[in-house]
Amino acid sequence: MFKTSKLKEISLSIGSGITPSRGNENYWLNGTIPWLKTEQLGEHKIYGTTEKITKLALKETSIKIFPVDTLSIAMYGEGKTRGNVSILKTAMATNQACCNVIIDKQKADYEYVYYYIKTKYIQLRQLSSGVRKNLNSNDIKEFEVKLPNLESQQKIASVLSSLDSKIELNNKINTELEAMAKTLYDYWFVQFDFPDKDGKPYKTSGGKMVWNDELKREIPDGWEVGTLSEIANITMGQSPIGESYNTDKNGVIFFQGCTDFGTRFPTVRQFTTQPTRFAKEGDILLSVRAPVGTINIAKENCCIGRGLAALNSKDGCIAYLFGVMVNLKQIFDRRNVDGTTFGSITKDDLFSLTVIKPNKEVLHQYHKIINPAFEKQNVIELENQTLSTLRDWLLPMLMNGQVSS
Repeated sequence: MFKTSKLKEISLSIGSGITPSRGNENYWLNGTIPWLKTEQLGEHKIYGTTEKITKLALKETSIKIFPVDTLSIAMYGEGKTRGNVSILKTAMATNQACCNVIIDKQKADYEYVYYYIKTKYIQLRQLSSGVRKNLNSNDIKEFEVKLPNLESQQKIASVLSSLDSKIELNNKINTELEAMAKTLYDYWFVQFDFPDKDGKPYKTSGGKMVWNDELKREIPDGWEVGTLSEIANITMGQSPIGESYNTDKNGVIFFQGCTDFGTRFPTVRQFTTQPTRFAKEGDILLSVRAPVGTINIAKENCCIGRGLAALNSKDGCIAYLFGVMVNLKQIFDRRNVDGTTFGSITKDDLFSLTVIKPNKEVLHQYHKIINPAFEKQNVIELENQTLSTLRDWLLPMLMNGQVSS
């Protein structure tokens, strides 16, 4: 049996945050209080923030700190940002575009309300008003929630939360594996401190280095400098005719660009009945149009459009090639920050990108160490997609009482 209540009827408070003056560095410099922006919303739970404000900002302004278990809803934002909701798991302040809802736990389960809002995402966005179609806190206060009894709410939330918690744990594992891979790549192929024949760091232990005119730096003796096309098979994407596109699963999976890229694998949304250029399962997918350098991995054979290129290793060392592409992305990102924006990269420029070519022994030694972690990341990400699918399938049925928790 469900009853309908407005958010304001089951909440202790509903209100937005504040952005302290950016012109006053004393509000920001060496801040210790987490401060949340709308673009960070969308994850199940938020444990930290990228920016922090000072105690002085808290003292001299009307900014508030919202407690743990507050629901924060994005009122503004382009694309899919508006309407995103997360649970704050650290006491923090937010900007003015976050509507923060503190649920009265005697009246409703905050996680149940969180999941209910997620199921009604479209209805929530339809409350938007004004030229920019922003949400406002008054409309959110009137948003209606269907509630079973409190015990049922808690059971429903427990089922869904257990799936999200497993996804979060997997994400943490993959983040740690990714950090390990980046550190090892940098240690071996940027600092050149791969293990020598005695297991000691090569360059630090006095390994022979030779000057390279192209790179304007020393590289290990026996290593070479080449181009990306010398270490990778590269396929440039080509878009099929527009009439062949469909979302009815007719034909071949199709990715036009990086729009559907995820953490590691893209989300399948579009198909084409007249495929042109192909990527194979396991290929690295590279965005060649803004933003240049974004990467994913093809989890199945697919067609790629002009916004992508597909790469695989000529030496069978895909984990090393992935590290090369991550390193190249960092270069592209730095150039973008410097103002040299890459709107696209041509085939000739991509093929001729300069890369260091380690000797075969070091390359295969690195692959032997890093490839198990690389494959584990793939397995974990595929598991996350399965868990997400299961959660999204259960979510509306549990909320509508179609299945029992």
